[in-house]
Amino acid sequence: MTDIIIVEDNLELGNLLCDFLIAEGYSVKLCCTGEDSLAYFDENGAKLILLDIMLPNMDGFAVCKRIREKSNAPIIIVSARIGKEDKLNGIILGADDYIEKPYDIDILIAKINGIFKRRYESDVLLSGDLKLDKVSRIVYKNDVPITMTAKEFELLLFLIENKGKVLNKELIFNKIWGFDSFSEAQTLTVHIKWLREKIEESPKKPNHIITVWGVGYRFE
Repeated sequence: MTDIIIVEDNLELGNLLCDFLIAEGYSVKLCCTGEDSLAYFDENGAKLILLDIMLPNMDGFAVCKRIREKSNAPIIIVSARIGKEDKLNGIILGADDYIEKPYDIDILIAKINGIFKRRYESDVLLSGDLKLDKVSRIVYKNDVPITMTAKEFELLLFLIENKGKVLNKELIFNKIWGFDSFSEAQTLTVHIKWLREKIEESPKKPNHIITVWGVGYRFE
């Protein structure tokens, strides 16, 4: 999932804004038309949309309405149209903020940072060299993404959310595979082995997923 989609038909302004946001650590996609932004959003998603109003063909109000019909992702309208009716229309259609052009780039970035902190900070778990993004369902080790199956991700998430606690094997198995699962309990042992191979420096001498003999596992 992309952090921010910028919908702006002024390429110079759009590229400049991309540079500022990339420098802040965000992943960014620039779309020059409303149609392109909707197609990209449908395929990839985004955590925030910066949306101009005066676009060729489909205007920003139509884009805002379409996105809001399917998603609650924050939308900031950034427009030279500063009339009261335009601002009201944007808010009514579901925009979270309406910023007038020309704008102060520092203020815009501060607003964006504030939204990400309030909305998404709790969706990222950090533990040593590991980062787990619950929104994109991606795990990073030293900022490098790790390929994981859905069950591996759910298992690691459960362990990290209970960091420092000794978790009974039966509890873990029932949480991840369910009480009515036909999977064998040995499945848990196998998945722990796979996780260790992906996140531990030395899988045979793990620092994160610790075996508590006779009981279960503890995440450190």
